[in-house]
Amino acid sequence: MKKILLIGSNGQVGKELQQTLTGLGEIVNVHRQEMDLTSPEIIRQVIQEVRPDVIINAAAYTAVDKAETQADIAFAVNGVAPAIIAEESKKIGAFLLHISTDYVFDGQKNTPYLEKDETRPIGVYGQTKLAGEQGIEKNGDRYVILRTAWVYGTQGKGNFVKTMLRLGQQKEQLGIVTDQIGTPTWSYDIAHTITQMLTQLNLTETRDIYHFTNSGVASWYDFAVAIFEEGKSLGFPLIINQVNPITTDQYPTPAKRPAYSVLSGKKTSSLLGYNAPYWRDSLKQMLVQLYKN
Repeated sequence: MKKILLIGSNGQVGKELQQTLTGLGEIVNVHRQEMDLTSPEIIRQVIQEVRPDVIINAAAYTAVDKAETQADIAFAVNGVAPAIIAEESKKIGAFLLHISTDYVFDGQKNTPYLEKDETRPIGVYGQTKLAGEQGIEKNGDRYVILRTAWVYGTQGKGNFVKTMLRLGQQKEQLGIVTDQIGTPTWSYDIAHTITQMLTQLNLTETRDIYHFTNSGVASWYDFAVAIFEEGKSLGFPLIINQVNPITTDQYPTPAKRPAYSVLSGKKTSSLLGYNAPYWRDSLKQMLVQLYKN
């Protein structure tokens, strides 16, 4: 690996990748201002100018509820752009690693989703992410699509952990949804896994899909309770003293979300030779970092 183009370098996972990729080669970071993913011409131009050996697409339109009314932008960024990136990767002989989501599934299973399970997204966000996967499979040559879920990190504003910490400083009680099940996943662990995958995979011939999340299972309610417990023990100024479990019906949102979107990490674990860290252990580590900063 001589040159790595990191698209979405300022995002939650992108910021972590800037650190974890060090040592694998020259990293060329591009963020939203430098590569407008709604512009096919700019995407092609940047890739042709940089001519990397590896492209990592860590950029996405991730506003799940807004996507319901901003479908055109979501589709341009999540659906069309990955297909163009894959096409350009093929032209220059680069390997592509693209990050996708658990929301490509409908959530009707009650056992962890395998990479080969049928996709059936129930919201616009999931539909646009699936379109991106299909565009890569159609136009790409050598690639990995890495699905992950419930991402949070110290970088960026819009994640569940930071929202809970903010609300926990303002409110004594909160109602949190308890009938949506998944796995909270730390952006650092995703970045570390991507870095390891790039050293373990045969980049000359791989065309595959992998799943990675932290291990274990939680509802949003479980996740919130853990954030407040760990946050209080570290000294975050939280006034919250009660978290009430509520149902999805009691908290309607513009976008439908899968009731169960746990991803099986077995395939990735067998590639890398170790299991993903437990979600609550990673949460604690992230909160320690956040508190220090």
